[in-house]
Amino acid sequence: MTMGKIIFYEDRNFQGRSYETSSDCPDMTSYLSRCHSCRVESGFFMVYDRSDFTGNQYFVKRGEYSDYQRLWA
Repeated sequence: MTMGKIIFYEDRNFQGRSYETSSDCPDMTSYLSRCHSCRVESGFFMVYDRSDFTGNQYFVKRGEYSDYQRLWA
C-alpha cells in the first residue's frame, strides 16, 4: 500500500516555510506557527485543528488548498 504525501505551507498560495509528511504527526506547532495552505500530492488525510489529533477534523484528498483557512471557517 502506497502512503500519501501532504505538504503544509506557512503562508497562503504555497509560500513560506513548509512541512512535508507521509505519516501521522500529532503536533506540527514546532514546524509551523500558522498554516494557511496545503497540497495533497497523493492519498488523503484527516487534518485536525489542534494537537494530539483533537479538535475539529477535516478530510482532505488529493489537490491544492491555496487558502485552506476558509475551509475551517
